[in-house]
Amino acid sequence: MTGRYEEPEGRQWQQPGATPAQQSEPAGAGRVDPSASGRHQVAGGPSGPHPVDPTGRPVEQPAPLYADPSSSGQYQVGGGASGPYPVGGGASGPYQVSGGASGPYQVSGGASGPYPVGGGPSGPYPVSGGPSGPHQVAGGPSGPYPVDPHASGPYYVEQHASGPQQAAQPGYYQQGMVQPGATGAPAAQHPQQAARPNQQDLSSSQLIKQGKRPPQSGWRRALYLASGRTINLGESAADLHRRELIARINQPLHGCYKIAMLSLKGGVGKTTTTTTLGSTFSSLRGDRVIAVDANPDRGTLAQKIPLETTATVRHLLRDASRVRKYSDIRAYTSQGPSRLEVLASEQDPAVSEAFSEQDYRRTVELLEHFYNIVLTDCGTGLMHSAMKGVLELADSLVIVSSGSVDGARSASATLDWLDAHGYRELVSRSVAVINSVRPGSGKVDLDKLAQHFAARCRAVCRIPFDPHLEEGAEIELDRLAPATRLALLELAATVADDFPHASARGRAQ
Repeated sequence: MTGRYEEPEGRQWQQPGATPAQQSEPAGAGRVDPSASGRHQVAGGPSGPHPVDPTGRPVEQPAPLYADPSSSGQYQVGGGASGPYPVGGGASGPYQVSGGASGPYQVSGGASGPYPVGGGPSGPYPVSGGPSGPHQVAGGPSGPYPVDPHASGPYYVEQHASGPQQAAQPGYYQQGMVQPGATGAPAAQHPQQAARPNQQDLSSSQLIKQGKRPPQSGWRRALYLASGRTINLGESAADLHRRELIARINQPLHGCYKIAMLSLKGGVGKTTTTTTLGSTFSSLRGDRVIAVDANPDRGTLAQKIPLETTATVRHLLRDASRVRKYSDIRAYTSQGPSRLEVLASEQDPAVSEAFSEQDYRRTVELLEHFYNIVLTDCGTGLMHSAMKGVLELADSLVIVSSGSVDGARSASATLDWLDAHGYRELVSRSVAVINSVRPGSGKVDLDKLAQHFAARCRAVCRIPFDPHLEEGAEIELDRLAPATRLALLELAATVADDFPHASARGRAQ
């Protein structure tokens, strides 16, 4: 028993019409029935993996160019066309899926991915209520985090939009977006723009190491000089205060600022205060400063600085039509060491009495084209003709009083007269000066005197007694005592505090 089909011995199959020679072949030649199959019997018709001819030899057949869709592959499968495994109900893959075509996993309700999702298209996680991102957000469309429809973070989110993309508004294009009809790739967007460098980062104060300022006075200055400028302890409190006053004096000034110096009593130092205040301004500021002598009774303002010309305000008014530039008007003024210029008044009392309000207005109108600060040294009387023009054009008043009782009463009477004649607003902007014309104040309480004027004026300043000012000659700032210089700095800084307000008043008018 060999496991294969064998014919009984002595029994041979004879082909009809065969020759004896053909019939005499050995029995072991392996003759096969033409109607039989190959090595393995296949029911239903001739088949097998290799077709054979009647002689038993394999027949090579060319590969079919067209395969019948209803036919099978190498292995016959009954019931319909399929793969190596029978699948009922329709075409499918290696695993039977009911209900329609699908992938390797059965999904009901429609086409989907590897995981069943009901209700509509979505991502790998089911989200109800509408399209969204990987995380479900309740209440409306949004990205990974809920966003207010009106207010948002770095991206503006339009209603019914989703994701972190910024919604475009009609007529509004942002960086990284391409306008309709434009070519080119959009620029890359960043959630947060890096802070641009500020121009202040390149300022000299940021790039250059700031050292201590050398001291200007006192024992610090002496030590600094004795050590060969190697020991620098910095500025003292007095030096810092002085520098602050100078900064206030140099406040910007737009236009021409006019200061009127008033006093009803003579001998209180009004002309001296005019000269020292004007010299302080001109020595520290870069603009031009001039003092005008408007005293009708032979004023002495021109005697406080070296005399350079004999021309007076009368000559200037006579030649006003020929004045075109600063060098033209400079021929009528005298200039001191501090750069203060003085326009002298007429020395003849009979002629100077005719200096009227109109003359003063013409003079100021001419000077304000070339000077930034104009100080007017008024006479002792308030009723002369030029006083009305002085008060109406003044931006500020300086009321000068001595440290005596009668000087204080005269200054207070000046304020009363101004209040009674409609200059109350000008009085509120005025500065009272208590000038010590004698070495001691005696029994007068200067503190109470200062409180009296502080209640009526904008500020009160004190000028101590100085031997150089007592001489009554030409004034040089370098010869003044340090206390006097500091008092004049405080006076000039106090007056300069009104410069910004004067510019605002000028724009309002």
